[in-house]
Amino acid sequence: MFLNTLTPKFYVALTGTSSLISGLILIFEWWYFRKYGTSFIEQVSVSHLRPLLGGVDSSSPSNASTSNGEADSSRQSVSECKVWRNPLNLFRGAEYNRYTWVTGREPLTYYDMNLSAQDHQTFFTCDSDHLRPADAIMQKAWRERNPQARISAAHEALELEDCATAYILLAEEEATTIMEAERLFKQALKAGESCYRRSQQLQHHSTQYEAQHRRDTNVLVYIKRRLAMCSRKLGRTREAVKMMRDLMKEFPLLSMFNIHENLLESLLELQNYADVQAVLAKYDDISLPKSATICYTAALLKARAVSDKFSPEAASRRGGRGHRISVNYKTQMKDPSLILPPEHILKRGDSEAIAYAFFHLQHWKRVEGALNLLHCTWEGTFRMIPYPLEKGHLFYPYPICTETADRELLPTVFHEVSVYPKKELPFFILFTAGLCSFTAMLALLTHQFPELMGVFAKAVSTALWSPQLRPSALSTSPAGEDLFDPFGEDNEGTVEVKITRELWK
Repeated sequence: MFLNTLTPKFYVALTGTSSLISGLILIFEWWYFRKYGTSFIEQVSVSHLRPLLGGVDSSSPSNASTSNGEADSSRQSVSECKVWRNPLNLFRGAEYNRYTWVTGREPLTYYDMNLSAQDHQTFFTCDSDHLRPADAIMQKAWRERNPQARISAAHEALELEDCATAYILLAEEEATTIMEAERLFKQALKAGESCYRRSQQLQHHSTQYEAQHRRDTNVLVYIKRRLAMCSRKLGRTREAVKMMRDLMKEFPLLSMFNIHENLLESLLELQNYADVQAVLAKYDDISLPKSATICYTAALLKARAVSDKFSPEAASRRGGRGHRISVNYKTQMKDPSLILPPEHILKRGDSEAIAYAFFHLQHWKRVEGALNLLHCTWEGTFRMIPYPLEKGHLFYPYPICTETADRELLPTVFHEVSVYPKKELPFFILFTAGLCSFTAMLALLTHQFPELMGVFAKAVSTALWSPQLRPSALSTSPAGEDLFDPFGEDNEGTVEVKITRELWK
């Protein structure tokens, strides 16, 4: 009785309301996808509905809460872009400034230099600097924006006493050659070791002495690391490797400088691939964010194992485009534009790719066929996976802030930041859009033609659910063709006759 008393206006209102709700869901899904790169319905169903349906063991709530907390933290870490210090950053005076003198262009952005200034204040200053006049001057020097003002302050500090941080500033910014920078770093090493020994004896007396010892430790590690890099740049690679190994043994807990990446690059220069594999086995931790040096060095060792059996012609016969890729690569490498690596990098960004290629491209060229294998593997992987951003486990889309941070790190006159391929629309957005359009069309037709839509709905429902027409309803024409007589006596009173009469009217 309730269904029979419903009017067409009720169905119009019901259809319009469902269309409005579907449209709101579609707009929200589109906004959420543009902001976070994933479908809200898909995320809710995977994160919240699946545990309720038995995806997580309900008998251990503490474990469930811990896993949910880890998932939330991992999601936050993905959405945020952390800038890391480039462990192989060049020297300001001996390398960056020389490029500026020749080309008249600045290879570093203001944002990158500001990050370095913050690092210097964190590593080379402490609260007890006011007790020593030279350290007090250097505390102000690290905050100076003008390079000449910083250099003048460093000379003023050296007039008072041998200050290790003053030598560091002069070696980084005033020295015009690597040999001059090495000489200043050796002077800084003498002053840094004496300060380190004095603060080591007093570190447990108070929190102030403990902070001073921590600062002196950072200064000493920085000096030794830069001395090892000077030896590497001057061609004394074996000496650099020994200095890095000794430094890592002496200070095993100071991993913030990423000295193992400097060691990997030096070992690759010596072509000591067995030691490279040993370092990778120690520092390739799955719980830590991997750098390009770790990932691509492991890939280089694998490519070296198969490069002698690989050829672009064989890849092209198997459906690949290795020959064309190698030709294009050689054409592009004829006259490359020089892009100096920044002092800070963004992992999985263009800045890290440029920094890695600047120092490690020569190691890939040394292995015959490694670059061709890398290109063919990259192209072939995308060709084999229909939807790489959806189905490939290693093809996670970049966060939106990655592109913004890379634009801040890389000068626009040198490099145009690449944009990661746009993620394809999920099924839920397409389904919601189709449902919204279909319900809107039904609402419009029902409002304009209520009687005709009612008859059409009855006809469709009858065609889907009514039994087949009886054979007696068919008559034979003189030509032998079977015709259906809707007004025959046998069909009088049937549902088909009533519907046909209504349609003919």
